[in-house]
Formats: sequence, structure tokens, C-alpha cells
Amino acid sequence: MQLPFPTLKTALFLLRVTTALLFMAHAATRIAYGTIPQFAKFMASQGFPYPEYWVWTITLAELVAGTAMVFGWRVRWAAVPLLAIAAGGIALIHWRFGWFVGEHGSGGSGYSVALIVMLLVVAASDTKDPALRP
Repeated sequence: MQLPFPTLKTALFLLRVTTALLFMAHAATRIAYGTIPQFAKFMASQGFPYPEYWVWTITLAELVAGTAMVFGWRVRWAAVPLLAIAAGGIALIHWRFGWFVGEHGSGGSGYSVALIVMLLVVAASDTKDPALRP
């Protein structure tokens, strides 16, 4: 019996769009809920100069790179700032909370590691190979 799985091409398309939307959701929520000053305060506590600049840079990078990924434009380049954001999130925030995000912990690194792996797969699939291009 064969389950109704999508083709590899379709699965990679879904992964690319979903990964992009996850990053874009963080940025959009930060803007919509007005939490940029709160995030900037955290960045200042970590020793970042011009913390609001950093928060806006992260937020805009998530939106711009995410949009590029959704449309399949320069996907490998778009993955670079998102990889840096996910890795930075682990280094600055998540590692100290352990691995688990929910159930057995709170705020751990597991979700960010999954995002990094997703980005690596998405970037690797950005190829001229017609079998992998949606």
C-alpha cells in the first residue's frame, strides 16, 4: 500500500514556503504586537550596541529573506541571514533552556535546530536540477 505522499519536488516546495513563513511570522508578530522595544532591551542586556537597530535588522531580514524564499528567488542567499538568526537565537537565548521547546522544557534549542536543518535542506535544493525545482 502506498501512502499519498507528495512528490519530492512538491515536498521541497512546501518545506521552502513553510520555513520562510515561520521566520516571517516571528517578524510580523514582533511588529504587530509592538515588542520591538522589549526585544531591543534584551539585546542591550546582552551587550549589543544600538539594540533597536539590531532588532529591526533581524526583523527586516526575516521579512525580506522570507519573501525571497517564498517566491523562490535567490534561495541560497536568502537562507544565509536566516541561518545566522537561528544560530544567534540558540547562542543568545535557547541553549540555556536545554533542548525541549515544550512539554519537557520551555524555550529550548530544539525548534531552532529544526529550523537550521530545514534551511540547509531548502538551500541545498536550490539547484538547476529540474527534478528538484517546483
